[in-house]
Amino acid sequence: MQPPQHGQGPRQKPLLALALLAYGVILAFIVFWPRPVDRNLSGELSRLLDLLHSAGVPAWINYELVEFSANVVLFLPAGLLLAAWLSPRWAWLAAVAGVCCSAAIETGQALLIAGRYGTAQDVIANGLGAALGTVMVYLWRAGASRRAEPAPSP
Repeated sequence: MQPPQHGQGPRQKPLLALALLAYGVILAFIVFWPRPVDRNLSGELSRLLDLLHSAGVPAWINYELVEFSANVVLFLPAGLLLAAWLSPRWAWLAAVAGVCCSAAIETGQALLIAGRYGTAQDVIANGLGAALGTVMVYLWRAGASRRAEPAPSP
């Protein structure tokens, strides 16, 4: 009996679809909340960064970097889950879908939600997160393929 190709068994596809749906619901709450979700934390984060800077952490580690990084991390599961759900041939579309989804979200925030604004920087960060998640799936599948290959006979 052959092992599942690229680590994707018949039971994984529905589980990945369910995880992607759950992630999408959580993402929708975060991105379409009337106020930025970090609004109540910005003061504490600024104080923490000031404390870290006074302890010698470089000044380039600032609020903007933390926000950019958070946007990358926010979309990493999108690329990861969608690329894992898609066949290996089409997994690259997860990165494209992440950028398109992010552009639509940022446009919606700018046009529809008074307390929110959309930025190109967020689209870049979100797209980077989706691309990183996609690359992780490609790397995992490549490793799984190598492990599934029989060892060469002497």
